[in-house]
Amino acid sequence: MVKLFHYSEDPAITIFQPRAHPSHPALPPAVWAIDEKRAPMYYLPRDCPRICFYKKANSEPADVERFLGLTSAKMVIAIESKWYPALTQTALYEYTFSPESFYSWDEGAGYYLSEETVLPLDVRPLGDLVHCLSQSDIELRITPSLMPLRDSLLQSSLHFSMIRMRNASLT
Repeated sequence: MVKLFHYSEDPAITIFQPRAHPSHPALPPAVWAIDEKRAPMYYLPRDCPRICFYKKANSEPADVERFLGLTSAKMVIAIESKWYPALTQTALYEYTFSPESFYSWDEGAGYYLSEETVLPLDVRPLGDLVHCLSQSDIELRITPSLMPLRDSLLQSSLHFSMIRMRNASLT
């Protein structure tokens, strides 16, 4: 059975109502959730821009070597250096959902949607987010700008998720 989560800086959400997604205006309003495997992509402040990437079964060996050659982590998450203080100071909460009303929207990225109102089964504080990332076999990379990495990954065969990039530095 798939485990689904939602992450928020608000510890008191009692009901999740479907709503429009700013990056996907063609989709009907929905409650978004992430599966357990990709949940660490959300162990960051909500507005923090990030690039998450990992090897796919059909990734080219040259891309794996270029982007992942010096790490044993299952996934790399890169953030901009200006967001590091927020990462260390943000209180984040993990909401657990029953998968009943959800459907897989993007299997590769682990996204699930529900067009129904959802009640959380549980909520818990994550605590130290850097520690949570390190305990999840994630390599955290900190860089002045995500743009060079973005430009390179767009041409690669790796799986990547670029989240909240509207908040990234343009240089």
